Amino acid sequence: MKEFVIRKNDAGQRLDRFVQKAAPLLPASLAQKYIRLKRIKINNKRADRDTRLNEGDAVQMYVNDEFFEKPNEYNAFLSLTNPKLNVVYEDENIILADKKPGMLCHPDKEWTANTLITNIQAYLYQKGEWDPKAENSFTPALCNRIDRNTGGIVIAAKNAEALRILNEKIRDREIEKSYLCIVIGRPKPEAGTLTGFIFKDADKNRVFVHPKPVPGGKTAVTVYETLTAKNGLSLVRCRLETGRTHQIRAQFANAGHPLLGDGKYGSGRVNRERGENGQMLYSYKLKFAFTTPADSLEYLKDKEFTVENVDFAEKYFPEYKL
Repeated sequence: MKEFVIRKNDAGQRLDRFVQKAAPLLPASLAQKYIRLKRIKINNKRADRDTRLNEGDAVQMYVNDEFFEKPNEYNAFLSLTNPKLNVVYEDENIILADKKPGMLCHPDKEWTANTLITNIQAYLYQKGEWDPKAENSFTPALCNRIDRNTGGIVIAAKNAEALRILNEKIRDREIEKSYLCIVIGRPKPEAGTLTGFIFKDADKNRVFVHPKPVPGGKTAVTVYETLTAKNGLSLVRCRLETGRTHQIRAQFANAGHPLLGDGKYGSGRVNRERGENGQMLYSYKLKFAFTTPADSLEYLKDKEFTVENVDFAEKYFPEYKL
């Protein structure tokens, strides 16, 4: 039990509003329930949620300690009462989630609870599959990540062994990821391989493609195939041979065919004409292309998963089916 004595700066506000500030991780619906059940009281007496607090009042809260902690990337899941998750596949070891554009994979410098990992943790916590109090150190974690404004399949591990195995498979390139994108113009040739050396300017959060090796540059290889084209746009499928920052976006821009909607590497004029402000790029398919033993995840070998739909493909190329 925690008790709070109301001071001048707290007086005059409703009880439920005060509770939100005193216990920032206590979901609003649970706070209302606790008030009804007299687990939250004023001066040791039952009170309604809209009761106004007076200076000198004492608020008693019979609430678990974790709800009083300040939100951070490790306990943010507690504040999500209705996690939003598009599950492509799930078993006892992993979740494949379809991350929509606009959602962060992890909290950034301006922390927010509504990230993919916090939604996954809240989902597992509420299902009873993960109890942080029963763990010494492990928390469900993402094995790969996708830029905020790019959508697609992200792998999450439910246990430490799965996380170890998948991290090794990603490092050894035994997991294939295929992307759909819309580029401006029509690539020539219509199918081929983009190669180059990518140098990242961390200060500008931008990469530059060079045809020859440069200090600090890393090899970048993207295999692509034009699926269909019309009205000055092409729907292209890509497979990454390497995984560099902004690789697909930068390489297609360097080839003269920037992604539609790309504000960093694209064409501002075309983006404005089309009314697009987010890059048309989606990691729509994933295959567990294991070539070495995968221990407890061996059952995933050669399995392939695809998202249900890609909005921009349906918008510009409705005749094409995934």
